[in-house]
Amino acid sequence: MNIDQSVMKILKASPYYILVFSAFFLACQAGATHEASGKPLINKENYKKINITYADTSSPQARQLIGSLDSYYNVQVNRGFNGSVLIGKKGKILYQRHFGVANKAAQMPLSANVSTQLASTSKPFTATAVLWLYQNKYLDIELPVNTYLKNFPYTNITVKMLLDQRSGLPDYTKTGVPKWAGKTPMYNNDLQQYLATYKPKLMFTPDSRFNYSNTNYALLARIVEEVSGMPYKQFMKELIFDPLGMTHTFVYDPKDDYSNRQMTTSYKFNWLIHDNTHEDGVYGDKGIYSTVEDMYRWDQSFYNHDILSDKMQKLSITGYSNEMRGMKNYGLGWRMYDFPNGQKIVYHNGWWHGNNTVFYRFIQDNTTVIVLGNRYNAKIYEQGKEVYQILKRFSKDCIYTFGQDVAGDE
Repeated sequence: MNIDQSVMKILKASPYYILVFSAFFLACQAGATHEASGKPLINKENYKKINITYADTSSPQARQLIGSLDSYYNVQVNRGFNGSVLIGKKGKILYQRHFGVANKAAQMPLSANVSTQLASTSKPFTATAVLWLYQNKYLDIELPVNTYLKNFPYTNITVKMLLDQRSGLPDYTKTGVPKWAGKTPMYNNDLQQYLATYKPKLMFTPDSRFNYSNTNYALLARIVEEVSGMPYKQFMKELIFDPLGMTHTFVYDPKDDYSNRQMTTSYKFNWLIHDNTHEDGVYGDKGIYSTVEDMYRWDQSFYNHDILSDKMQKLSITGYSNEMRGMKNYGLGWRMYDFPNGQKIVYHNGWWHGNNTVFYRFIQDNTTVIVLGNRYNAKIYEQGKEVYQILKRFSKDCIYTFGQDVAGDE
């Protein structure tokens, strides 16, 4: 008698065995579907090398474009802008400039190799790591957070609710979370333990509305660590930074030695240095340092589907908060504008201490605006739209039409 015949004989004998066998079978299937066994295997051979090349700007029209962009940025610098800019189109750099200093006291200028704190523009990296684990069946974003973080006290919050900012968790940067047990800096596991110990009240019923909370992405970084068995900074290095050639990109740890790194100092608007706080040990919501060229490699990798499949990318840039009417929405780690004509701007900006960042992806014509500033300047968030409007005057390939004012959020 073969195995199939044996199983059928048992099933015919008793309805009880049918229930037991069915439950066992479904459990096995769920495990096979939602959780691969062992340490995640990152096949870097599947990645396409991201070659950064420059567009030919020798034509009279191109020189006019560069002149217009230079004029625009001369105005921005006079208004206090200090930072690096890259504008790319279809894999080629149209415009790259570095305005001002990385370290004022040392008179160290900004340059292509100087890394800047991305602030909340780190969030799409964390979301991509989680979605890669989901894509490869190491986790399921529909499962509760406490499936992966065992002491997480809220049973009705899923991984997806962290990703789309609908968890209801209060933002640890705004609610006065104390220095955990006197620790400076505080790290993600300290924040996780704080939530487990004090269980602060949720702001609303999970998944009932959107609320931007840095706590969500700090916890997602912890989930990456629990599922991968690696520190977040190592996993990001192996999954994204190294394979894409992002040699000047890293996750900041205040306890690490950066004496051999070229990186910016963070300044207030009046050039006073923005010192670290105990929150600077927390990562995933912020904490990644990068350059405009590395960020362009990251941007172009999405068109190659190096890390995420087309299906997973579409999932990430679908808006999940539709309670309020309007074009603005939030996906899984990305902000976006959904225009009535079907156009979509995907972006994520950032603000942490004196660092303001802009990362605009006009995905339908493969145009990208990247701005990394290290001196506080709220006007920086208008640059995504304003720069694109300049490009559109010189190129028929720029297809976006803004129906109303578009500026960015942190």
